[in-house]
Amino acid sequence: MKNWLPFEWIVALRFLKEGRMQTAFIMGGIAIGVAVIVFMSELLIGLQGNFIKRVLTGQSHVQLLNQKEQARPLREQEAASIQAPVQRVRSIDQWQSVKKTLQAIHGVQVVTPTLSGAALLTRGGGSRSVSVVGVEAEDYFRIVAIPEKIVKGQPRLWASDVLIGTDLATDLGVSLGDKVRLDTGNGSAMVLTVSGIFDLGSRGANQRTTFVALRTVQSLLGLPGGATTLEVTVSDVWAAEDMARQMTRLTGIEADSWIHNNAQFFASISAQTTANTAIRFFVGLSVAFGIASVLVVSVVQKSREIGILRAMGITQGKILRVFLLQGGLLGLGGSLIVCSLGATGLLLWEHFARNPDGTPMWVLEFHTALFGGAVILAMLTGLLSALAPALRAARLDPVIAIRA
Repeated sequence: MKNWLPFEWIVALRFLKEGRMQTAFIMGGIAIGVAVIVFMSELLIGLQGNFIKRVLTGQSHVQLLNQKEQARPLREQEAASIQAPVQRVRSIDQWQSVKKTLQAIHGVQVVTPTLSGAALLTRGGGSRSVSVVGVEAEDYFRIVAIPEKIVKGQPRLWASDVLIGTDLATDLGVSLGDKVRLDTGNGSAMVLTVSGIFDLGSRGANQRTTFVALRTVQSLLGLPGGATTLEVTVSDVWAAEDMARQMTRLTGIEADSWIHNNAQFFASISAQTTANTAIRFFVGLSVAFGIASVLVVSVVQKSREIGILRAMGITQGKILRVFLLQGGLLGLGGSLIVCSLGATGLLLWEHFARNPDGTPMWVLEFHTALFGGAVILAMLTGLLSALAPALRAARLDPVIAIRA
């Protein structure tokens, strides 16, 4: 049945068949080693995806902010004693044209203005200092998924509506449909209706943050048509810092990325990736040495057969290909096993890794490209590991090999 196979394939398969125990052990070693690589890679992708989702769930990828006001001394000698001026709420100059410029940049997905300031929220005899954020709901909710965080009511932001956090609602005894009063430092005030109560997952944010329609905040803060921030999302979150620099060059406005604002978190992610890469490298190296050692032993054991084949006129090239094929077949066989081992390990992890409330810690996604890459990696490792033993076998002197 194998007569249709090339000579090198016939010999390679026969050598592997004769050393069944060695073949089984090395294929098992390859499977375990590559399964560890696949498991750790998929786990890291899921872990980072979960972290990024949690970090970016309440913020945009890039923010364009007005530069802070700075006092300019009249004389040089006054520079050392001058005090920093009080920062006023100022609108970005001609933010509508800036928004169009940002939307024209390749990779930018959503651009939306916001206007924020401090206010006093009052109901009855109780009051709390809050940060009031004016948004255009349709676009802003594409950046921060407020509708998913609503626990009571609905994410409605009409001119007289306000969304408040759960802890703020508890502190003031506020419920849906209640009237609250927002007072700003410039003497403006407005009575609004609580249309929804949200939970951002942070007690501080739930106590201090309120969302109101953009036009309403513009009226409250005395900035008609103004916006203090432009919130931007991009298609590649890891390129946010480069995109922020590009936006600053094009608009002349300071742009901060989520990477810059979460420098420690990003550094820990980078360190985690580096450590994972190092572990995968050494696991792959151990697999390569395992394949090489088995094939070196095979060359020694098959020296007489190799000598006979060389004496029969088989070229060095064919002998070389025989052992390269063995390495490639060992890698392929181990990698086929690895797909089931890696997938099983990931499913078990997803099943047993639980949050305190019993929900899955995160949902893992199976990336076909990763499993395909693992198969190719195992085959290449087998071929490279077999190179030295194959060269040794090809260079055997047939006379010496037969006498051995």
